[in-house]
Amino acid sequence: MKDLTNGSIVRHILAMAPPIMVGMVTIMICQLVDLYFVSGLGDAAVAGVAAAGNAGFLINALMQVLGVGTVALIAHAVGRKDRPDANLIFNQAIALSVLFGLLTLAMGAALSRPYMRAIAADQATIEAGTTYLLWFMPALALEFAMQVLASALRATGIVRPAMLVRVLAVAINIALAPVLISGWGTGHALGVAGAGLASSIAVAIGVLILLAHFRKAERYVAFNPAQWRPQPHHLKRILNVGLPAGGEFAMMFIFMAVVYYVLGDFGAAAQAGFGIGQRVLALIQMPALAVALAAGPIAGQNVGAANGARVRETFVKSALITSAVMIGFMILAQTKPELLLAGFSNDRETMAIAYLFLRIISLNMVAQGLIFTCSSMFQGLGNTKPVLLSSATRVFTYSLPAIWLSTRPGFRIEYVWYLSIAATTLQAGLSLWLLRREFDKRLAPLRQDEASKQVEPEPVRPPARVPA
Repeated sequence: MKDLTNGSIVRHILAMAPPIMVGMVTIMICQLVDLYFVSGLGDAAVAGVAAAGNAGFLINALMQVLGVGTVALIAHAVGRKDRPDANLIFNQAIALSVLFGLLTLAMGAALSRPYMRAIAADQATIEAGTTYLLWFMPALALEFAMQVLASALRATGIVRPAMLVRVLAVAINIALAPVLISGWGTGHALGVAGAGLASSIAVAIGVLILLAHFRKAERYVAFNPAQWRPQPHHLKRILNVGLPAGGEFAMMFIFMAVVYYVLGDFGAAAQAGFGIGQRVLALIQMPALAVALAAGPIAGQNVGAANGARVRETFVKSALITSAVMIGFMILAQTKPELLLAGFSNDRETMAIAYLFLRIISLNMVAQGLIFTCSSMFQGLGNTKPVLLSSATRVFTYSLPAIWLSTRPGFRIEYVWYLSIAATTLQAGLSLWLLRREFDKRLAPLRQDEASKQVEPEPVRPPARVPA
């Protein structure tokens, strides 16, 4: 366990952010590897895998319920020096991860084809996306356990083991993808099914390794089968923090689904170009997101330790760092987008859409960085309802105009991206206002406690002697 209530906040952020970023980048690389090798199968396969990958946003909503609730509550317990509560929350989250994993498998089997029919542009895309989803669902189901294990470590200030496991998993995926997709060395090409299978095998190996690490090396939180039996009070604690954060990802799923729906009239090349551009954009946003995620446990431990001034300082420092990082990548996307998009497709129309998307959408990267930071701070504070409110605002201010404009004569694909910039900027402003309000409400009592501790009681003077 690492105490984040003392020492330099910037040093803590810079120590935790790189391993977090590497772990997230490896997840994104897995998806990019799938797209890269699937691109040789044609636009329909690329569009199918990209559209199917959007279903990951919905599964990520459930993952966030567990991950955010686990990080916030364990971090608060660490700040209070309450190890028994940290262990109880960890084991209750493990039980929930099994339940959510089984639910994911059932949903995948029943809903993969209806989902693809709702958003795909043609039958070939529907078939490719459905096949990929069915083989990718085991990976998503296992990710729940991976999420809880990594979140428990992050709440205690430990991020390196989860990062190493992620790196190993992506290496396995990279090695398996060409073998299973294209049949390298075997002569048995599985196509898009191989892409999903490679990811599922890689995640399964990663979960086994992380489980072994917990049993052998982790000491602050540990498995306790006696605590796996659901305890409603503590499950409610996890869900109260996690559900609004999960709702945020559900809003992202709706947002992306609307984009695919609106792009449907432009054909498979447009959907494929958006899928490539969106994944590259997510990849270059990872450093800023890693900084924001590092700030969450720091804020959480200091909330538990009743150190309000340090919570505010965590926000200021992390917001400055994320803004600087986002400005750098925005300049790169504006000046050299070809460096970021090279090699993903040989189709000119697909890549033209990807270039256009990246150049326009990169203009809102600073606003997106502030959204990341505010979201992580709300998680650290243990109240994620404002995050859901700001996300819902973005979805509705984007979706309704986008759908309406798509029915108007002369509708152009650029309008989709410009609307996104306006909605993201609005969300950033709302998030900052909501965070300031939450600080005033949650940190004011802590500030008063700190002030009272610093006030020295006046010495008691003996009564004056009365002369005889």
